[in-house]
Amino acid sequence: MYLPNSLHAIIRNRLTQIMEEPVHTKLTILMLALSILLSACGASASGGATTAVEGYITALATKDQATLISNSCADWEDDALIELDSFALVEVTVDGMSCTEAGSDSDKTLVNCTGMLNMSYNGEPQSLDLADRTYEVVEQDGNWLVCGVR
Repeated sequence: MYLPNSLHAIIRNRLTQIMEEPVHTKLTILMLALSILLSACGASASGGATTAVEGYITALATKDQATLISNSCADWEDDALIELDSFALVEVTVDGMSCTEAGSDSDKTLVNCTGMLNMSYNGEPQSLDLADRTYEVVEQDGNWLVCGVR
């Protein structure tokens, strides 16, 4: 295909510009992607406290000792196991659980939940309102762990 010299020069110049732009463009895209990624990590970290509490409560209801311990800090493990033992003879279901951060106290993030733990022992129903407790959650080595209740 024949192109006039002036058009050929314009195309060649534009191609040269495009070939030089990718490094700048790639750096811009990389910086943008990195900032989005870091923002996303920060958002998930703050949500990690509520996720830990929801996992803890669900593990109590399902009597999943391994998950309960993995959502508990070392200082709280014995208390978590005592709580788990208290549910040993009852059937437990979680109804309408929703947890939100309620602030902080020193190095602990406070988490409040709504919903109910519905229990049945020998056909007798009982319920525990999740709103009656505030969970203390700490971040250790990038993991959010339940470390107490109020």
